[in-house]
Amino acid sequence: MAEGSGLADYRRSLTGVSGRPWRLAACKNGAMTDARPAVPDFLYGTAWKEERTAALTELALRMGFRGIDTANQRRHYFEAGVGQGLAAAYQAGVVTRGDLFLQTKFTYQRGQDHRLPYDPAAKLSLQVAQSLASSLEHLGTDYVDSFLLHGPAGYEWTEADAEVWEAMARERDAGRTRLLGVSNVSLLHLEQMAVAHSEVPAFVQNRCFARLGWDRAVRRFCRDRKIIYQGFSLLTANPEALHHPLVAKLAARARATPAQVLFRFAQSVGMLPLTGTSNAEHMKQDLASRDVDMSEEEVRAIEFLAAPAESAD
Repeated sequence: MAEGSGLADYRRSLTGVSGRPWRLAACKNGAMTDARPAVPDFLYGTAWKEERTAALTELALRMGFRGIDTANQRRHYFEAGVGQGLAAAYQAGVVTRGDLFLQTKFTYQRGQDHRLPYDPAAKLSLQVAQSLASSLEHLGTDYVDSFLLHGPAGYEWTEADAEVWEAMARERDAGRTRLLGVSNVSLLHLEQMAVAHSEVPAFVQNRCFARLGWDRAVRRFCRDRKIIYQGFSLLTANPEALHHPLVAKLAARARATPAQVLFRFAQSVGMLPLTGTSNAEHMKQDLASRDVDMSEEEVRAIEFLAAPAESAD
């Protein structure tokens, strides 16, 4: 990819070597360790797959995905099905646990249905521990690589969020997760979180809308603090971008699909994209988007495709 110095410097600050997986030092028992889980440049999302979850998780691994995103939220995810898919892939020799980046989430009761992974009468700190213990059982592992708070409790960072975050940090320090993050957050959440706590998350995962500048303000916050921004619903939330004449033109020039152009754009501006496709050919195409060649000017054109042309710096 022919990137200008600004984009290239930004990507190198996150990847170390442009185009390769991120590597972040892990904390265990409160100290830095030599275990450095690779963060792949694409995650496979497992929401809303129900009885197909196991088969699609295994298929994604066979197609080449090495990062799996799930949540202990039975309302939208079948986390135990993810574990079944992992087990099948292990048994078939497709991957080993050490090859994978596994990410799950703690979800407040308001985001759950009646199938709770914790005692709703317990303190939030205990709910966090119970949820992660349940996730480890579902996934057949003794640790996950990333553990996210699946959305704050309200429109601001609250005492409940602080209690949950501190409980998550204890799980990290005990070795049951390597990295921590938050999802579905606003810039205000992150600013208040940064004031309230001594450490920022390793990851922020948000739904990303082109018409809102691809979540530019949150991405800027993440860039400035070396937080990896995970973008989801990049296609389904952005039909106007997916079908835009500019994207079609770039896809034709690069002999790529419009979806590949948007995923490559996301990677080029420092995002770690998620895809949840159930189509094997689309899985291969999504992973191949890393090879789509785009100039800095083309990346900037997509950046401002449906949003006011303010500075991206």
